[in-house]
Amino acid sequence: MNTTPKLVTAAITAAFAAAGTAAQESVPSQLEAVLVRGILPDVLEAVPGSFSVVAEDELEARQPFSVKEALRQMPGVHVVDEDSFGLGLNIGVRGLNPRRSSRTLLLEDGMPLFLAPYGDPSAHYSTPLDRIERIEVVKGSGQVLYGPQTVGGMINFVTRPVPARGLVGRVSATAGNNDFRGLHANVGYGGGAGGIMLDVLQKRGDGVRRNHDFDVREYTLKGRLDLGPRHAVTAKASYYEEDSHVSETGLGTLEYAQDPFQAPTGRQDRFLHERRSFQLRHDFQLGERSLLSTQLYHSRSERASFRQINEPGGFDDAGNDSTGFSVLDRCGTPATEANAAVCGGRWRPREYEYWGIEPRLDFSHALFGIESDAVIGFRYHREDIERNQFRGADPRIQSLSFARNPLALSDGISQHREQIEIDVAARAWYAQNTFHAGDWSLTPGVRVEQVRMRTDVLRADGQPQNNPESRLANRQTEVLPGFGAAWNGIANTTLFAGVHRGFAPPRPDRDISTGGAADTAVVDDTRPEKSTNWELGVRSAYFRGVTFESTLFHTAFDDIVINNGAGSFINGGESEMSGFELAGRVDFGAVLGTLHNVYLVGAYTNLFTARFRKDGLDPEDGIVKGGRLPYAPRHLASLSLGYEHPLGIEARIGVDYVSRQQPDTFARVLPPVDAALSGLSGDIPSYALVNAAITYKPGGGSASFFLSGHNLTDRRYLVSRVDGMVAGRKRQVFGGVRYTF
Repeated sequence: MNTTPKLVTAAITAAFAAAGTAAQESVPSQLEAVLVRGILPDVLEAVPGSFSVVAEDELEARQPFSVKEALRQMPGVHVVDEDSFGLGLNIGVRGLNPRRSSRTLLLEDGMPLFLAPYGDPSAHYSTPLDRIERIEVVKGSGQVLYGPQTVGGMINFVTRPVPARGLVGRVSATAGNNDFRGLHANVGYGGGAGGIMLDVLQKRGDGVRRNHDFDVREYTLKGRLDLGPRHAVTAKASYYEEDSHVSETGLGTLEYAQDPFQAPTGRQDRFLHERRSFQLRHDFQLGERSLLSTQLYHSRSERASFRQINEPGGFDDAGNDSTGFSVLDRCGTPATEANAAVCGGRWRPREYEYWGIEPRLDFSHALFGIESDAVIGFRYHREDIERNQFRGADPRIQSLSFARNPLALSDGISQHREQIEIDVAARAWYAQNTFHAGDWSLTPGVRVEQVRMRTDVLRADGQPQNNPESRLANRQTEVLPGFGAAWNGIANTTLFAGVHRGFAPPRPDRDISTGGAADTAVVDDTRPEKSTNWELGVRSAYFRGVTFESTLFHTAFDDIVINNGAGSFINGGESEMSGFELAGRVDFGAVLGTLHNVYLVGAYTNLFTARFRKDGLDPEDGIVKGGRLPYAPRHLASLSLGYEHPLGIEARIGVDYVSRQQPDTFARVLPPVDAALSGLSGDIPSYALVNAAITYKPGGGSASFFLSGHNLTDRRYLVSRVDGMVAGRKRQVFGGVRYTF
């Protein structure tokens, strides 16, 4: 029997009791003194690892078009421009594949944002910039406090707090080329007993390719109730809706050469997404420096995608013997806007629901005669997932309601091609203690993840599944230790080092393969991804007007998971990523003591190693010892030159650079004909994008005017070959006005 969870639970219970006893000796007067709102602690000097923070004033200076542009200035972070507005967010940290950000833990105020954090960690939603107060990126050993994805980094979007005094609000309107329009309003009122805040936004515009328009709306209500000097409750409810024609179908080599921005089936291809979320947090201040916070969260997402082309750039979930629909073979001619309207296609509706509860205790103590800050907690998490797929040549299937009709048939074959149910139950225990000894801060920690995933394939290739191999309960228990050290012996300078064990649970949606018998599905019992992450670095503000952070990192994977085509993923064996990060800012106004400030701000990542350490078992997988990992550029750089005028004018111009990348390994060994036509094979050339922004806030008052441009040279560049060739965004310019009260 595994006793580790029980031991950790006992330790947490004992610590809660000890903290409660200590709390009776000193009753605080204000809860805000120890209120934790982000994933970073108040004392940043003691953080035993690399981190980056983008504050609201920096976001206003850069005027990013979406979250993607906001993240590019962070070292080690690679963002792929698959669509114009970050609707399907692709973020990779330190060489990890950025596809749908599945190896980067995304949070909003500490709540996970994925469709399903364990069962399907795909990012089809991220917090809009309009609601964000700051962005936190953590890549060091502090990740043991969060999960389940800890092989890479964490990104936490911290939203604006509920007003504490009187009426507060802001409204903004933006417009630009590519038919972009945006409206946002935020208003709140607060007093001694708490407050309430309403946030409303709408964004719409054209996508990267023709017929790829999008329309998103979000409504958020947030409230805070102070129950006394020691208790506070914060609640947040949000509704998000997306209706876009952005297709995941890429282009083949010939189509891309003819016109990289074409999307013949774009008028029919569609992505619908509804997301409802609720977050409740109770803060109970036990002592002067002890806070017990309990978070309850719930999310329900319904997403349905419709597409008409499997090829070129197919292989996404269709094997060689697939009956998958293709405009090319079902309509008899290559896809055009005209003939696509009279063809069928494929719907993939999916429903995700998860909830969790997490009590956490933050407290200070001197249990061993050393001043310490400790964190202990537990999380229980549940997920229910249902995945369906409907295919047919009848053009009426373009309607999702028709596709769901059990009486409708296509060519005598049931339109209902796939049905999979996934149930996840997860428990996590964690504990971390920071010892403060002189100039040193030592932080050991441990996280225990216990996961049970049940997968039941009810239908595959249109056939009901009754074989025992179509059902599986996959259980994992992982102990994930971490240790970090920080030294602050030099003024405003921290030297840090850390190591932690990373974990990414197996993906049940990717563990399904074809069995020996025809039309038989088999659920494979695959292994999770595990890594050991090391880093050594320094951050400093020693010189007036100069701040910088530099980190050397190394990540070793026991068994990395890669895409081997046909919609399946395999354990790719041992791999390693090593690199160097540098980020900094120089304010010459502070250096020279003038009110006119010229500044330089930038970030650089050199991923000098990102390779497989062993050959793969199957040559068709393309895994070769020493081969470079897919979508792991050697160089990432962002550099901006800015100017701040004392009358309220700020302007900047900069460049973002991404070096050459290699595609998925299986695409590197495709047969010559497939490689030449599919668009899956071949390198992704390097590119550099020029951006600029200017903001004017007259007299430092309530109104501000802004103008921002991205890819100002209108460079044509390739960003992905995951499902065929995908072009990056054209020039985007937008401007607007913002009023704060």
